Amino acid sequence: MAAREAGGSMLGRSAEKLFSLSGLFAVYKPKGPTSAGVLNLLKERLLAVVGIGKGTKMLKTMLAGSKKYTAIGLLGKATDTLDATGKVTEEKPYDQITKGDLENVLQKFTGDIMQVPPLYSALKKDGERLSTLMKRGEAVEAKPARPVRVYSLSLQHFQPPLFTLDVECGGGFYVRSLVSDIGKELSTCATMQELTRTKQGPFTLEEHALYEDKWTIDEIARSLEHCTSLLPGELSHKRLKTEHPGETAVSCEDK
Repeated sequence: MAAREAGGSMLGRSAEKLFSLSGLFAVYKPKGPTSAGVLNLLKERLLAVVGIGKGTKMLKTMLAGSKKYTAIGLLGKATDTLDATGKVTEEKPYDQITKGDLENVLQKFTGDIMQVPPLYSALKKDGERLSTLMKRGEAVEAKPARPVRVYSLSLQHFQPPLFTLDVECGGGFYVRSLVSDIGKELSTCATMQELTRTKQGPFTLEEHALYEDKWTIDEIARSLEHCTSLLPGELSHKRLKTEHPGETAVSCEDK
């Protein structure tokens, strides 16, 4: 009985500490699971998520800001999802493409450009994700092209059929669409094989991402303090009231 009471007391203190936390921190997402899957796992572990308390209201502002990615593209194949998870829908030759050809094409995708989002995406129609509708076999029309911004775009490696890009872009940008559009511009096709977000606002993968083995309340508290201190003054100091104290939320971005 005493042991149970002590354990219950410790759990109570842990829960109290958890729900007293508020802010943002970065989490490492390995290749394979979706962003939502990783956040759901974290929620199961701690009954909390990446944005805690007022941090859930900061997420929209953070996700709208600039971000950096490293993407690996595959020439000669297209898929319905525009990435390696989808079914191959087209194959074309790519032997004629040189490193110079690819570098020249990248210039067309830098700056303020128009981009058509992928059909398999988190964008919604009548309140449902397009990806959900597609998986049910429902007919879905492509969303119209919309303005997006690419701050920088460079070719890091070129070993056909694979090529590696470094991308810095604004909110609403789909790297999958970029890779696909690059393939079309080169008179072939291409699909995204791997994608790693290396920077989101002031948070970098190397310095700030919290790996799964550190998903503890103490580690999250330390990460929150450090990450929140990096936010612009209007975000880190502005008082935001949660509508329901103690309520948690999941927010992620599908690229």
